[in-house]
Formats: sequence, structure tokens, C-alpha cells
Amino acid sequence: MRCFNIALPLLSLLLSSCMVGPDYHSPLSSTGACQDIPAQWWTLFHSPQINDLVQAGLKNSPTLDVATATLKQAQENLNAQIGSSLLPAVNGQASGERQRVTGASLGEEGISPTTYTLYNASVNITYTLDVFGGARRQIEGLQAQVDYQHFELEAARLTLTSNIVTTAIKIASLQEQIQATQEIIQSQAEQLTIVQKQLRLGGASDSDVLTQESQLATTRASLPPLRQQLAQSQDALAVLVGNFPSDFKLPEFNLNNLQLPKNIPINLPSQLARQRPDIRAQEALLHAASAQVGVATANLYPQITLSGAYGGAGLSTANLFSPANIIWNYGGTFLQPIFHGGALHAQRRGAVDAFDAAAAQYRQVVLQGFQNVEDILHALQNDKDALQSEQLAESAAHHSLNIIQKQYKLGGVSYLNLLTAQRQYQTARISLIQARATQLSDTAALFQALGGGWWHS
Repeated sequence: MRCFNIALPLLSLLLSSCMVGPDYHSPLSSTGACQDIPAQWWTLFHSPQINDLVQAGLKNSPTLDVATATLKQAQENLNAQIGSSLLPAVNGQASGERQRVTGASLGEEGISPTTYTLYNASVNITYTLDVFGGARRQIEGLQAQVDYQHFELEAARLTLTSNIVTTAIKIASLQEQIQATQEIIQSQAEQLTIVQKQLRLGGASDSDVLTQESQLATTRASLPPLRQQLAQSQDALAVLVGNFPSDFKLPEFNLNNLQLPKNIPINLPSQLARQRPDIRAQEALLHAASAQVGVATANLYPQITLSGAYGGAGLSTANLFSPANIIWNYGGTFLQPIFHGGALHAQRRGAVDAFDAAAAQYRQVVLQGFQNVEDILHALQNDKDALQSEQLAESAAHHSLNIIQKQYKLGGVSYLNLLTAQRQYQTARISLIQARATQLSDTAALFQALGGGWWHS
């Protein structure tokens, strides 16, 4: 706390004015190195379609417009506080008054009433000295609110871009799943034709035909839910980029054309977590709470206000500012709170409690941020293993199905073997598509969890 000796004369007091209350120090570490992330991290997927969608979203999103306007409002609130607190208030005032007075109003009877017009013009100056720093603490708090809104805007941008990327990946995945399912339906329909021919030739039973028909119907039934998910994802993507779903033209996506970024930060340095916008926003709120403790503390101390006025008063405007009509005044007030029923001290204790709550909330956000990143890192490692397993499973299932289909045509295996192979391949192919999409989505989630490179914006 920067303080002063209250026993000094008033002039020394004004020159050595302090800011009572705690001086804020950021809890974020300033040491350590972190792996850098480009501001346009989504370009690492090498998809022109996604790049275009993200740029459209950044340009047209109403959510970003709200966050931008709120940031501007916070900045103007800060500007207003600076102007009203640190600078004198200067007002020009002019008036004209027609009045009639009698001798009685002047304390003398028998004088005839007088009617006249009185003009007055003056400049008034008022300035409250910020001796104890209450106004500067208020400005400090408003600056922290500006920082908070800035990081809220960065968080909104990061969330928007991440949602666009993950929604595009989901759409590509659903499109491939639908295509794969349609191909499987076609294959099963062809197999049904073969079984029906074998039934007529005595090489298959009615139960074989019914089982194949049931399998085909089950596969066909899986298409409507996929198409519904695709339609909903397309509508969501349209809104994310600031368009009406009915007017949105979906670009063509291909899951195989999306490249996994080559350099993905796997190990998390502690410095990297501090670059999350949500952590920085919460830290700004902690700063604002600290400043409010200073404001509440300053309210316990005296307030000194200086004022003055200079102008003229006359019976006509022609000689309003003649030397004989010049009027002026200056003075000051000293206000020391004496008794407010304990309200001022209670307000300060409340401000301290609010700071403690903000500090606890800050620690919680930091912990959740680390958890979020660690969870995604574990997910990515599992995604890699899962994708390798699904690739092997799909390849093996496809190879096995080809062999069993040939054997079945030659009568070397039963229909049950063929049906099992079909189901295994269908499951393996869909699972492979889902594993690819999950790995891409989790990679986008990692860039979001690490802050998305907003510091390069």
C-alpha cells in the first residue's frame, strides 16, 4: 500500500497523495516457455472450405457483434470515469431573470417597487482531489472490466471458430457414414437377390431369405437418423457463419481431405494454460474485485473538493463583463465520514469478501482449464490408438468378407458365415469413419483448450 504521513501540511498531502487498498499483482506466472499456436489455427487442417466458413463466421456472427459492442461500452465507461474523476468539471452557465422587488424586500418601507432584468454569465469549476486514490481505484476497476470484456471477446471468437471446425468435421463424417451405409445397402440388396435365386434352385432356405431381408431392412433403418443428424448439423453450421439455414449453401466436405496437423502440442507447459481466454477473463474479474477493495477503503477517508466560479452579472448584456460587474468566488470543502451506522466498514468487508470469492473462482477456472487440456491430451492419445485399431479391423473385415462371399457362391460356407462377415464389415467401416472424425474433432478441441493463439490476433 502506498501511503503518506497525514500529519504533513495540506500542500504536502496533496502532492504525496496515495492509493489506499491492495495493489493488485497478477497470480499468473511470467516464467516458462510454451509451444506457439497460430492465430488462424484452423488452417492447419488444410481445408479451403473450412477456412472460408470460419472467415464468414468471424465476419457475420451476431455473437461476436454482441461481444464487440460490449467491449466498446466498457471502454467508454472507462473513458467517462477518467474524464469525470481525474479532471476538473467545468460548466458554463448563463441566465436571464425578470423580477420586481419592493422596499419591504430590501428592509425599507415606503420605497417604490422596482422592476428590472438581471443577466448572469459565469464559468464554474469543481474538482475533487483524489487524495486517497478512490477515483484511481475506480478507474483501475473499470480498466479491469475492459480487460475482462476483451478476453470474453477472444473466448467468443475461439468458441465460434472451434464450433465451426468441429461441426464441419461432423458433417463430413455423417456424409461418409451415409455414403458407406448406402453402399452396404446396395451390397446387401445384391446379396438378397443371390439368396433368392439360390432359394429357387434349392440351395437356400426360406429362413436364409428372411434373415437377409431383415438385415437389409435394419441397415436401411439406420439411414434416416444419420440424415436427420446431417440436416441438424447443416442448420447449426449455417447459424454459426451468420446465415439463415434456408439460404445456406453447404460446401462439399471430404473427411479424407482433412489433414491432421503435423505439430500438435502433446506436453502442456504451465505457461500455455495462462493463455486461455477464460482464465485471463477470470483474472480480470479478480483485478476488478481488488480495485473495489481500494474504493471501499478510500470511502473511509476524507474527501476534499475545490470549487470556483468567474463571470459577470448586470442589468444588460452590453456591460455584463465590465469590471464593475465581474463576480467570482472560490472555496473548498472537507468531508470526513464520522458516523454511518457501520455501513462504510461493512461495505469494505463486503468488498474483501468479494475479492476472496473472485480469487477462489479464479483458482477453480485454472484447475478446470488444466483438467480440460489433460482430458483432451489423453483423448488424442487414445484416438491415435483407436484409429490404428479401426483401420486394421476394417481392412481385415473387408478382406474376410471378400473371401467368404466367394466361398459362399461356391457353396463352401454357410449363409450364417456370410451374414456374420457382412455385419462385421459394416460395423468396422462405420467405426473407422467415426474414429477419423473423433481424432480430427479432438485435435480442434485441443487448440481451443490451449487458447487458440489469440495472442497473435
